[in-house]
Amino acid sequence: MKTVAGVKLPTLAIASRDFTASIVVFLVAMPLCMGIAVASGVPPEKGLITGIIGGIVVGALAGSPLQVSGPAAGLAVVVFELVRDKGLSALGPILILAGLIQLIAGILKVGGWFRAISPAVVHGMLAGIGVLIVVGQFHVLFDAKPLPSGLQNLVAIPERLIGLSTVNLSTVEHAFAIGLLTIATMLGWERFRPASMRQVPAALIGVLVGTLTAYTLGLEINRVTVPQSIVSAVALPGPEFLAKWMDPSIIVAALAIAFIASAETLLSAAAVDRMHDGVRTNYNKELRAQGIGNLLCGFAGALPMTGVIVRSSANVQAGATTRMSTMLHGVWILGFVALLPWLLREIPMAALGAVLVITGVRLVSLAHVKHLFHSYGVLPALIWAVTLIVVVTEDLLTGVLTGIALSLLELLPHLRSLNLKVVRPAVADEADMVLSGSATFVTLPKLSDTLDSLPLRAADHSFVRMDVSGLTKVDHTCAELMKDWLARRKAGGNPVELTGASPKLEAMMA
Repeated sequence: MKTVAGVKLPTLAIASRDFTASIVVFLVAMPLCMGIAVASGVPPEKGLITGIIGGIVVGALAGSPLQVSGPAAGLAVVVFELVRDKGLSALGPILILAGLIQLIAGILKVGGWFRAISPAVVHGMLAGIGVLIVVGQFHVLFDAKPLPSGLQNLVAIPERLIGLSTVNLSTVEHAFAIGLLTIATMLGWERFRPASMRQVPAALIGVLVGTLTAYTLGLEINRVTVPQSIVSAVALPGPEFLAKWMDPSIIVAALAIAFIASAETLLSAAAVDRMHDGVRTNYNKELRAQGIGNLLCGFAGALPMTGVIVRSSANVQAGATTRMSTMLHGVWILGFVALLPWLLREIPMAALGAVLVITGVRLVSLAHVKHLFHSYGVLPALIWAVTLIVVVTEDLLTGVLTGIALSLLELLPHLRSLNLKVVRPAVADEADMVLSGSATFVTLPKLSDTLDSLPLRAADHSFVRMDVSGLTKVDHTCAELMKDWLARRKAGGNPVELTGASPKLEAMMA
């Protein structure tokens, strides 16, 4: 017998739940792996290879057992620009170097520091990526290729729409109709699907409807091209790949991918932890696993990978309890592309573009910026907006660095006292832990370790007491961490009593 969420289940029942969840994740992952590859400017099979490695290899090694890894929309824009400027042959050396950086970072135990990146920066980055994906994939709906920059894609949208004809229908109008049908099907399925089919993903239904419609009507529109054998899609790096590391731009690209992939992965892992009460994430182990995964993706000539929240949340919601679900979803992808490549070749490119348009729109979370503004004031909301704008108008790395630089403004009033003090009284008459000083993103790793070290129960009463009267500063990064931690403790039946909280801190924790 094993215990899951406080309920004793036989091993067979746990295996059954993981098996079912793996199929759900597989159905979610298939269209996303291909669509993200298309958005990245590479053949669809490159995304499938990353999904296979992310499931089977990283799933077995991950520090977050229920997190699913694979190609991520968050890196599509970066890869698109790299392939456009450096060529597809440069992607392998870049990923090998990025994977080595992640692996070394995990060995050096710096995984917790990635969590110190301001949520405003991360969500602003994701929103900017979402805008770039939408304006780029909009052109795929017309069976056209995205233009070199986000602004060019945005400016060209009216021309695409004006050029449509309702009389002389061509492949352009047919492709656009299939794209719109796919979007309408996805939105309709999410709203009206039967409760018994709640786990069937909208992206799968949208692609199925778009593909069947195009096939039935015999439409001559662009379709997915995949090789007869997935093995032939593996492109090992040539003998010159070490020479490419002498190019400073390659090193910068590897650093950017390692940084962005690590931040997205570990923030996704933190989000997954909030969805269940099982094993918590080992951030350094997760970082090492991601490094190994990206190393393998580099040697296979595939896309970079991260932990991805959409597939991970589907995994948790489908009832997964162990890492076996993640690993099996990789096996199903491998089996599908090995046995049924002809079926993939019937999928219209416009249908995949439609999936990515919906994905991009949902990356732009206006609800999050409203939350930042109402809970923490103007500065975090401004950081979000500026990061988004710079990502769209310049590039991803510049946007992230700009957001991080703006985050430093939160430290200016407290430069003389940035230390966080933690005291564990020998006799807990009034509190089991006392926090004082400044809780800012520079002390977030210490704060995280401190919170996790608190026992589930105090020795002399049913709950733990924490005195925060000495905290002079709590920025929004640490406030979000504390809020999530308190909610998780309460949900697990282990509440924490905060004493001495200022009205501002109480408002943040509400």
